[in-house]
Amino acid sequence: MKATSSNADSTLQKSSLDVHTESNKPQHSNSDAVIIGVDMESSQDGDSDEDTTPGLDDFSGLSPYERKRLKNISENANFFASLQLSESAARLREMIKKRQPPESKRKKPKKTTNEIGCRRSMRLLNVDPSGVSLPATPTQPSLVADDETQPLLPPGPLEMAPKNRDDNKELFKGFLETWTAMSKTSSKNTEKGLSSIKSYKGNLNGMVLSEDTVQKVTKGPVFSLAIHPSETRTLVAAGAKFGQVGLWDLTQKPKEDAVYVFQPHSQSVSCLYFSPANPAHILSLSYDGTLRCGDFSRGIFEEVCRNEGSSFSSFDFLAEDASTLIVAHWDGNMSLVDRRTPGTSYEKLINSSLTKIRTIHVHPVHRQYFITAGLRDIHIYDARRLNARGSQPLISLTEHTKSIASAYFSPLTGNRVVTTCADCKLRIFDSSCISSQIPLLTTIRHNTITGRWLTRFQAVWDPKQEDCFMIGSMAYPRRVEIFHETGKRVHSFLGGECLASVCSINTVHPTRYIMAGGNSSGKIHVFMSEKNC
Repeated sequence: MKATSSNADSTLQKSSLDVHTESNKPQHSNSDAVIIGVDMESSQDGDSDEDTTPGLDDFSGLSPYERKRLKNISENANFFASLQLSESAARLREMIKKRQPPESKRKKPKKTTNEIGCRRSMRLLNVDPSGVSLPATPTQPSLVADDETQPLLPPGPLEMAPKNRDDNKELFKGFLETWTAMSKTSSKNTEKGLSSIKSYKGNLNGMVLSEDTVQKVTKGPVFSLAIHPSETRTLVAAGAKFGQVGLWDLTQKPKEDAVYVFQPHSQSVSCLYFSPANPAHILSLSYDGTLRCGDFSRGIFEEVCRNEGSSFSSFDFLAEDASTLIVAHWDGNMSLVDRRTPGTSYEKLINSSLTKIRTIHVHPVHRQYFITAGLRDIHIYDARRLNARGSQPLISLTEHTKSIASAYFSPLTGNRVVTTCADCKLRIFDSSCISSQIPLLTTIRHNTITGRWLTRFQAVWDPKQEDCFMIGSMAYPRRVEIFHETGKRVHSFLGGECLASVCSINTVHPTRYIMAGGNSSGKIHVFMSEKNC
């Protein structure tokens, strides 16, 4: 009995101890209590968890809280899967798509073929509003633009017949006599020295532009200009895009009666010079492969050279008496022309190392040298070493990165070369010693991008001050600028309201302070000192 009672007492003490221990444990949620209870029962029964709770074998090694969390996630996923929400959403999208009306595809209207083409001005077509052609007035030529490629004019001499007037032959005869008389009295300039920049600037400041010195001379854009070297009268000649040569005597009044336009060529007149030996002769070169000499004393345009298979670009006088010429072709060839030889063919055809030649210019002192402006290279040749099969230049200037517009020696000594390039740079080279290389002296930033409708800029020297040159400008207000060879801007010709366009081509009188600029509509602007007006 004692043993039995002692065992009962020990059991009671143990159970009270377990109750005390359970009361000291932290409180758990009902779910935790269930799990704990299962664990306690399984431990008391001596069975493993695998036998009592299915699915809990995956939670072995986790805490009770993690096992319960994973179980809730699994139950929630099964619940949402039973709702079949994805299938319902797909059916809803199909219903919405079926309810949308189909896109209405409008038929594009058929293009109606217009037999006339683009709209054109009835005034330019010379028709009235009803479409009936109007008769062309004899004194007002048609304003319809000429075609760039006109039929080649017949060979041989052409009569100086003005295209802008045919009513007063006596007036035109007096015009020719005036030009001839002035050419006989013209004298060469013998002054070779340079004046000071201060004095030169003062003379430039005295040059003005007025309404009386602005006149439309040709119909198309001006491609070339020349001023007669007369000391008494001011005569300007302009070569136009469509083969015209216009002459303007600024001394004659009214100015409308002082302009005469001729048609010696069928394409652009890119080069124009008065003969240094006889100022009564004006030589013009055209893209149509012809070189003509206008003789005012005889009233004809004599044909000097003709090559229908090639297109001419520029020319210059190899001899001071203008007897021999060097002619540049657009395809890179060059021709030697001797005016003393009968006929209109060249003496020699030279194949240069350039693929294209834009300008050609002879050295003013050492006339055996001449310079050519190609696409991106400048070459200097010796006329004594030209070979018909192929001629190599003495000097090649390769500093230009884009298309070159022109290259000219300085007019008195030839000690400088100025080039105009499409990379918006004007370059001055030292050509005082023509050897294997001529150094680059100055580079001037200048906008030379004229676009499609304007004639390209060409920088030209001033014979009165050969260390200065002039060039057109794209700046506003419109102007013509003069630079020194060092790169400094010397002067800007501003004409105010009288100069409202870009003067791409410019030239100067060899001895007098007169400057002429031509724009792309055939209008000539002449700046001159007030005492010459």
